[in-house]
Amino acid sequence: MPPLELRAGSALRELNDRYREIFRSIVESYLATGEPVGSRNLSRYLPMTLSPASIRNVMSDLEGLGLIYAPHVSAGRIPTHTGLRLFVDGLLEVGDIDDAERDSLERQLRNYAGGDPGVSAEVLAQASGMLSGLSRCAGVVLAEKQVSRIKHIEFVSLDAKRALLVLAGEDGSVENRVLNLPEGLPQQALTEATNYLNARIRGATLPEARERVETELKASQAELDELTTRLVRAGLAEWAGGRDDDNKSLIVRGQSRLLDDLKAVEDVDRIRLLFEDLESKRALLHLLDLSEKAEGVRIFIGSENTLFSLSGSSLIVAPFQDQNRKIVGVLGVIGPTRLNYARIIPMVDYTARLVSRVLA
Repeated sequence: MPPLELRAGSALRELNDRYREIFRSIVESYLATGEPVGSRNLSRYLPMTLSPASIRNVMSDLEGLGLIYAPHVSAGRIPTHTGLRLFVDGLLEVGDIDDAERDSLERQLRNYAGGDPGVSAEVLAQASGMLSGLSRCAGVVLAEKQVSRIKHIEFVSLDAKRALLVLAGEDGSVENRVLNLPEGLPQQALTEATNYLNARIRGATLPEARERVETELKASQAELDELTTRLVRAGLAEWAGGRDDDNKSLIVRGQSRLLDDLKAVEDVDRIRLLFEDLESKRALLHLLDLSEKAEGVRIFIGSENTLFSLSGSSLIVAPFQDQNRKIVGVLGVIGPTRLNYARIIPMVDYTARLVSRVLA
C-alpha cells in the first residue's frame, strides 16, 4: 500500500470543489487561530451554502484520508502534518513580500553592502534578528565559520602525532583545531610551517589565504620539504570544510518570541520540546545541511523530520550565496506548524537573496 502522503495527495487532486473548499477553510482557520473548527462555524463563512450535516460528512471523509483530525473528543477539526504539507504544496497562494517589510529588510542591511568580508558574521546575525522580528518566531542562520581577516596562525605541538592549529583574526576571534601530523614529521617543521604561512596570509581572508598558498605550492615556489608542505595543506584544509559540525556557525535569534502566543498547556510543552530541539545542534545542522543542497525555499513541517517530530514545529529556510555564487549557508524561520506560510515563505526567500547581494 502506498504511503499515507501519496494516498492523501492523490485523493486530494481528485476531490471536487466542495471538498477542497472545506479543507482549505479548515486549514486557513487553524493557521489564523490555532483552534479546531467545527461544522457549524464552517457553514457560516463558506462561499457555498451547505448544512452542518453535509459539512460533517465531508469532514469525515477528509479525516479518513488523514488530512484532518480531532485533537479532543467532540471537538472541531485541525489539519494533520500531512494535511498541512498538501495544503502548502497544492493550495497555498504565495504572493510577494509586502513593500513595508521589503523596505525594512533593505534599510537594516544597507550599511553592510560592499563592506569588508569580516562583517559577514554581523550581516548574518542581523538577518536572523530581522526574520525573528518580522515573523514573530525564531530566526535561524547556518553558515560556514569565517575569521574576518587573519592576524596570526600557529602550529603548537601536542605530542609526536598531533598539533594544535590556532587561528587568530583581526576582529579578536580565536579558533583552534587538533591536527593529525604526517608520520615522521620533525618538530622544527611546525615552526617552519608557522613562519611560512604568517609571511604570506596575514591580513587575508581564509579563501584568499587558501588560494594564495595553493597557487605558490602548485608552482613549486615554496622552499618547503614534502612533509612540511603536507602540514601546510592539512592546516588550511581544516578551515576549508573538514568536519561539518566544527565548520558551521549556527545563529538563533528570538526564541523568546515563541512564547508570545501560547494558548494551552500543550503549547507550553511543545515550546519546551522545541527549545530542547534547538539545543541539539548536530541534528539541526544536519537538517539545514539538506537545505544547502537545493535552490529555493525549503519547508519542513512537524513530523516530516525527526528533529521537530515531538515539538510539532515547522522550519522554512532558503540558501544564500557568496560573491562566487557558491551556496555558503541557509537562513530562515522556526515556529509552530500554524505559521503564516503565505507571508513567511516570500519573506525568507527575499531575505536570502538580499543577504546574497550584500555578501557579494
